[in-house]
Amino acid sequence: MLPELKITQLRHFVWVAELKGFHLAAEKAHRTQPAISLSVRELENKLGQPLFEKRKAKSSKTELTPFGLYFIAKAKEFIAHHDRVAEDMLLLANYKAGHLRFASVPSISSRILPALLQKFIVNAPDLKVSLYDDNSDAVMRMVENRQVDFGISHLFDETEHSDKNFLPIWEDNIGVVCPVDHPLAHYKSLNWSQLSQHRLIANGTSRLLEGSKAKAVVEQSQFYVSNMISLIAMLEAGFGITTLPWYAFPQENAKLAFIALDKPVIKRRIGIVMLKNKSLSPSAQAFVDFILKQINAQPS
Repeated sequence: MLPELKITQLRHFVWVAELKGFHLAAEKAHRTQPAISLSVRELENKLGQPLFEKRKAKSSKTELTPFGLYFIAKAKEFIAHHDRVAEDMLLLANYKAGHLRFASVPSISSRILPALLQKFIVNAPDLKVSLYDDNSDAVMRMVENRQVDFGISHLFDETEHSDKNFLPIWEDNIGVVCPVDHPLAHYKSLNWSQLSQHRLIANGTSRLLEGSKAKAVVEQSQFYVSNMISLIAMLEAGFGITTLPWYAFPQENAKLAFIALDKPVIKRRIGIVMLKNKSLSPSAQAFVDFILKQINAQPS
């Protein structure tokens, strides 16, 4: 049976050898000299060989035996490996290293996450981060397949995702997006019935209207565009109007206007999606906690 080597005993042995004495090693270890002697003696018993030559007087310097000379290099190698592993695990546990993987819908990844991530990684400069930007359905699949630690998304039907926990964080209203020279652009708010007179382009977020009084608006859509870049291009060209959540509206776009919709007001809830009964990695848990702390710190 192989001997169980304790890292503390190995350190004591190396310190005695390097400092040429048990007294100095005891001072370095903040232990008594008898305690260090006992520690080294127990190590020798495990190895079955003496590590130090017998001293003729207390004043004589401690010398390694031939076995000790061979073993000290192995002991230092063992200690170095132990310390590297311990340091790596400590960094990982405190999210200072490792790999954070998460997915998000584009509206949050472009509007909110840049500022949050920039603050988060200040204390973790060596943390690797992978952000996957996609629609809600794709985010859900990545969470289900464990390609990511968690997702940031809207749940169209929470009953279909009983295997997940949904932590709502952000909320925005659905509105109309149209060119700034469109007849609807001068309104401060619009009723859903007013949209029936205009060509409506449906998109991936139009599913938010299902089950509401605005469902008929989606059903009369002549066109459907899934890609946001293509949708914006069609809107800028005056091809029609669309409905989008506020966070999904490209605010920097001077060619388009966002008009609030009411009667009924339809809100979208976006939050963090995680698999039930599955722990997050330390870096993922730290980022989730950081997001919640930042949101709670904002003035209401």
